[in-house]
Amino acid sequence: MKIGLISDSFRLGFPESIKAAADLGVSGVQKYLTGGEFSAENMTKDKIKEIKDVMSSNGLVFSAICGDFGIDLDNPKAVSLSKKVLDAAKELGCDIVTTHIGHLYETEDARMELIRKNATELAVYADSMGSFFAAETGTEKAPVLKAFLDSLGAKGLRVNYDPANLVMVADDDPVQGVYVLKDYIVHTHAKDGIKTGEKSFLEVPLGTGGVDFDKYLAALNDVGYKGYLTIEREVGESPAADIKMAVDFLKEKLAKLNIKLEK
Repeated sequence: MKIGLISDSFRLGFPESIKAAADLGVSGVQKYLTGGEFSAENMTKDKIKEIKDVMSSNGLVFSAICGDFGIDLDNPKAVSLSKKVLDAAKELGCDIVTTHIGHLYETEDARMELIRKNATELAVYADSMGSFFAAETGTEKAPVLKAFLDSLGAKGLRVNYDPANLVMVADDDPVQGVYVLKDYIVHTHAKDGIKTGEKSFLEVPLGTGGVDFDKYLAALNDVGYKGYLTIEREVGESPAADIKMAVDFLKEKLAKLNIKLEK
């Protein structure tokens, strides 16, 4: 497996965040392309070259691009915005775009029909360029997400597996979820958290929450996952310190489990 991190988590400028990532010894980063100078529509040839130069000079690649605009796939804007991010990601040499697609229900209604229609369109679009549009695990349990993905009949929509979201929001078992979604996982977030109430939760540093990383990483290894464990730290007063701790934590766990770390 490989260790990456979300560069935006450092809360620094782009060049500074990439250097900080390289200094920690990770091999890839995930970057948001959803707003400001880094919005997909601002990815001119010059901007693409600038970004790629910063990445290559630090010896890093993109583990994935984040295309989360905070809207569900029942919003028509989500399709056009997501296609732009898929296009920009491809220009940056990245084949995976992650996002939240919205809470999925087992029962069918007009909203679910629209989400399925738009998801299929994006899956076909991503597949046509050899890319993946990856839905992040979150509000529903793993079997519900799998059933939805199975229903699409398109290869381009996969999964960005976030074990903490399953613990914090879906109240699901992130270890068993790996086996349920094994055929769809193309990227993961290394994140931890606890459920504090029926509708409340708290993200915490790796190893201090409800994700059993020994069992979780062993499950990923068991299903043949060889991609990125991308550290996401959305809260906390010292993101750089928390990210460094997470890198060290993952290296220690992979070594303990005799899982090869690809650099």
